[in-house]
Amino acid sequence: MRDYVALTKPRITWLILMSTGVGYFFGHKRPWAGAADWALLVHLLIGTGLIASGTAALNQWYEREADCLMRRTQSRPLPSGKMTANRALWFGIALAILGFTELWFGTNPLCAMLGAFTLGSYLFIYTPLKQRSHLSTVIGALPGAMPPLMGYAASAGTLTSEAWTLFAILFIWQFPHFLAIAWMYREDYARAGIRMLPVVEPDGMSTGRQIILYASTLIPVSLFPVLLGMSGRIYMVGALLLGGWFLYTGVRVAFDLTNGRARQVLLASVIYLPVIYGLMVFDRPSL
Repeated sequence: MRDYVALTKPRITWLILMSTGVGYFFGHKRPWAGAADWALLVHLLIGTGLIASGTAALNQWYEREADCLMRRTQSRPLPSGKMTANRALWFGIALAILGFTELWFGTNPLCAMLGAFTLGSYLFIYTPLKQRSHLSTVIGALPGAMPPLMGYAASAGTLTSEAWTLFAILFIWQFPHFLAIAWMYREDYARAGIRMLPVVEPDGMSTGRQIILYASTLIPVSLFPVLLGMSGRIYMVGALLLGGWFLYTGVRVAFDLTNGRARQVLLASVIYLPVIYGLMVFDRPSL
């Protein structure tokens, strides 16, 4: 059972569910209807969790040979031989189908189709592109930023500028996060033939520049909720402070390209997302 759970990448899934819940919260424009709204939220989280877990399992099935070559992934169920490829494949397919079905009937078709797009673009575009171009990171950030859109669609039944603002914040946030990981594990990625930016340009200069670029871009993008009236001054101050700290860690790694500095960027990114979500929800004006 532990191996099946490992296939679903639970540490990533909880971040996905958090982003989905925030999208649901901001898409909910009416007074809370009690049991009906709770039921809708539960259907949303179950369906999203299932489709995200299925995507993770199918991704590990597809990349099982590359995972054998990387130290950070050699202990996963497939490269370690703890599970057969066929079991992982059918497990992933079953989860994905169940998740789509849950979203279609438990929320609405728009939310379900966004989930299907997330799975399809991640598995059939981003995953194979990783061994062809470092631009795969840009493509992968699209499905990675879909959870708040799914949450918003589930509660509002449509997508507005507020939904796309949540999408934009998560989209930009991913680049410093994943570039820091790519730098830390660049040797692993090179062995597996995965063309992350630090593998293609091993001097790290472009990696450092892009971390600074995206971390600095995140600061004005994170203020869009204030302009749209989604959150107030408390959120604005918090977003500026968090964004400044995130950028500071990015500048440090750009001038000192070490794994330790990259790990600080990664830590900042992991703290940044739940805190900024918390501030956004806390400082939301009353309906």
